[in-house]
Amino acid sequence: MDLTYVPDDNFEKALIEEGYDDELDDYVKTENISKIKSLSIEEKNIVELTGIEDFDSAKDFFRPKWSNLHDPFLMQDMKAAVLRIQIAIENGERVMVYGDYDVDGTSSVALVSLYLKGKIAELLPYIPDRYSEGYGISEKGIEKAKAEGISLIISLDCGIKAIEQVNYAKEMGIDFIICDHHLPDNKIPKAVAVLDPKREDCSYPFKELCGCGIGFKLIQALQAQLGLPDSELSSYLDLVAIAIAADIVPMTGENRILTFLGIRQFQEHPRPGLKFFLKALKRPLNVTDLVFVIAPRINAAGRMDHGLNAVELLMNTDKESVLPIARSIEFFNTERKTTDERITNEALQQIKLNNELNSASTVVYHPSWHKGVIGIVASRLIEHYYRPTIVLTKSEDVIAGSVRSVSGFDVYQALEACKDSIIQFGGHKYAAGLTLNPEQIDEFRSAFEAYTKESILPDQREPSISYDLEISFKDLNLKLLRILNQMAPFGPKNMRPIFATHQCKDAGGSRLVGSNKKHLRFDIIDSSGDRFSGIGFEMGQYIMEIKKQKSFSILYNIEENQYNGNISLQLKVKNIKF
Repeated sequence: MDLTYVPDDNFEKALIEEGYDDELDDYVKTENISKIKSLSIEEKNIVELTGIEDFDSAKDFFRPKWSNLHDPFLMQDMKAAVLRIQIAIENGERVMVYGDYDVDGTSSVALVSLYLKGKIAELLPYIPDRYSEGYGISEKGIEKAKAEGISLIISLDCGIKAIEQVNYAKEMGIDFIICDHHLPDNKIPKAVAVLDPKREDCSYPFKELCGCGIGFKLIQALQAQLGLPDSELSSYLDLVAIAIAADIVPMTGENRILTFLGIRQFQEHPRPGLKFFLKALKRPLNVTDLVFVIAPRINAAGRMDHGLNAVELLMNTDKESVLPIARSIEFFNTERKTTDERITNEALQQIKLNNELNSASTVVYHPSWHKGVIGIVASRLIEHYYRPTIVLTKSEDVIAGSVRSVSGFDVYQALEACKDSIIQFGGHKYAAGLTLNPEQIDEFRSAFEAYTKESILPDQREPSISYDLEISFKDLNLKLLRILNQMAPFGPKNMRPIFATHQCKDAGGSRLVGSNKKHLRFDIIDSSGDRFSGIGFEMGQYIMEIKKQKSFSILYNIEENQYNGNISLQLKVKNIKF
């Protein structure tokens, strides 16, 4: 019997009242509800679910499915892109698959390369060197393509602003297909096809795909054009899920569907190289694992060595030959951690020495800082000084910078306002990259500080965490966790619910944990007398206050903890207030 899980008791009661169900047991026969087009939920006390307005929407939310993906040919220039690749296949052309050096870019290159392998006569995956070429399409990459006899370049997660580079390639007899998700300028490159839902003239219904998502829509369209079944594409969905999670795009619409199906693919058929990083995982995979375990390691390849290592890891399906690659990437990640911690400490010292503790923004610079980790350092600095932050370092003859923002403040607009002091820039509302001439640093620093000081709003100057529900520990149970897990995958615009519990006290076992003793293992009770354990990362400074038996409130997620075959709940504490 096919059953559908109903996460809300009041929702199920409404179904019973309408004759679609007969027992309040969290399940309803799928055949009873499969043809329902509408269901009145007014005054039923059904928990509000963002974006769910009717029963069909509820089914789509809780059961993401392939059939709800949009037709890829709705994307502007998709037909032209597919036809050009078909010509390349028929003529035996050599094709370069070009992508950025981060998770989104390397996953995109792996996906499209794996798909085209065996269809294209000669295929060359290409990731630019972070240090000698920088972000985006480089002349060096185009010249490499020319030397290798490449006649078509497919760029992924970059290229939307590469007007001069595409023209340069055209002069060399090389065509371009651009697959990007960044915001275009008024002019777009004169490529054979430019796939970007954010184009003003693109009517594609979902605008928030990541670069790998665009790459997937391209192979989906090509698969249809070649008359091949969609089912063959499921093997690539794990790569899309990793990219979506790492790129912090909204977990709605197609992103939710692709991530849901991608995690399922990951669990059922894990890539050997990625399995190596998750060998200690004892529970079902979730988005958090992709963001905090997989993504940093893939990124580490491009940060500390070269992004092609990550592409090789993702494309290699041989359990033996992939292990040395995985181990080397694990080493790069360890090296990255040490490097970004050192640079963060140096940047914090610079802020103090420059008397910039009360500035509206942070702009720090040192010529020797490792270019591969300055984005991470920028994020770390925001944890100390909550304000728009830029970390600069020397890169060849120019200054390269990584930009990170705070909630609500658009750093892309800020850079646009300072463009007279910038060679080039690109990115999103909350993260961007830029290059400067060395003599422009002071001018840019002043301009960015002035714009930020004038534009940032009072509520953007302090971090804030909202919560979804006040709750007592007595109400936390595995059934609630099962309900919450039905709402996964979580991410921007569908965040994991945050709960608040007040009047908490130490139950006697709270302690510092971790190699550096910076984390806090909670052992606490609330006013109901129920006892729970939890973890608070970077909260070790609160241990003395807790041990004084002071009462406090916490904000937290609930998550599953498995030990010796037993499943229990654990609190993941986000904030604490005495």
